[in-house]
Amino acid sequence: MLMPKRVKWRKAQRGRMRGKALRGADMIYGEYALQALEPGWVTARQIEAARRTIVRAMKRHGKVWIRIFPDKPYTHRPPETRMGKGKGAVEYYVAVVKPGRIVFEISGLDHDEAIEALNQASYKFSIKTKILSRHEGAGEAA
Repeated sequence: MLMPKRVKWRKAQRGRMRGKALRGADMIYGEYALQALEPGWVTARQIEAARRTIVRAMKRHGKVWIRIFPDKPYTHRPPETRMGKGKGAVEYYVAVVKPGRIVFEISGLDHDEAIEALNQASYKFSIKTKILSRHEGAGEAA
């Protein structure tokens, strides 16, 4: 699974997800893309599950680009623990995704296969996404 090799700070504060994505909102590499429509935290497990789904649907054709990286540590306290005693241990890592952010890009597939692969991957995320195509300009909502 994706996670940083080393971090400057072991634990991070939650932060806020205001506004739209300034960077990473344009299709750069592929012909088809999966774009986030709402803000949220995407876990490393969700990214890996979506990647495996896309690769399986592509059947060893084409190329995949992952445009997000989980670099924010998510901490969790054990259940039935009293207040105090500090912040919990790091459980997993998340990627902060704002609306408009491109999550995945793929190329080397025909239209129907690409739409189906990205549609299957969109089920793995906890946020709403849509599929973009470089050829048609407008994408399909998923």
